[in-house]
Amino acid sequence: MGRLRVWAAVFLAALMMALGLAGRVAAADPAADAQAVIAQQIQAFLNDDADKAYGFASPAIRSLFPDKDRFFAMVRKSYQPVYRPGNFAFGRSRVVGDGAAVFQEVLIQGADGVDWSAVYEMLRQPDGAYKINGVQMFKNRTSQGI
Repeated sequence: MGRLRVWAAVFLAALMMALGLAGRVAAADPAADAQAVIAQQIQAFLNDDADKAYGFASPAIRSLFPDKDRFFAMVRKSYQPVYRPGNFAFGRSRVVGDGAAVFQEVLIQGADGVDWSAVYEMLRQPDGAYKINGVQMFKNRTSQGI
């Protein structure tokens, strides 16, 4: 009976270590980390939370738009599908330089029903967090009637 308890304890300890290690591996996925930031910024836009949305912008973007109100106005004017998506889903991602940058495709259906692809450039900051350094928008050809 004593041996069974020892083996059970060893098995349980090994299982707990494996689960803990698996959690660390999942947290080190640059594409997943970048996607989480993008989703949070889109949610901030949907909630009209300029402070939170601006917080996801890289230092380079912040230098172009030195306050949250200018940044928010630019997004409303030039990135309407990102500002008010009907639906969105993550597409392809490309991790560069061991996670220093991530290019993430986001498939967006605008509130008007037009489909877009947005390519986000995400840069890892010194603290390890990803910030949005730019977004390029492409209208999907099927939405243009082609």
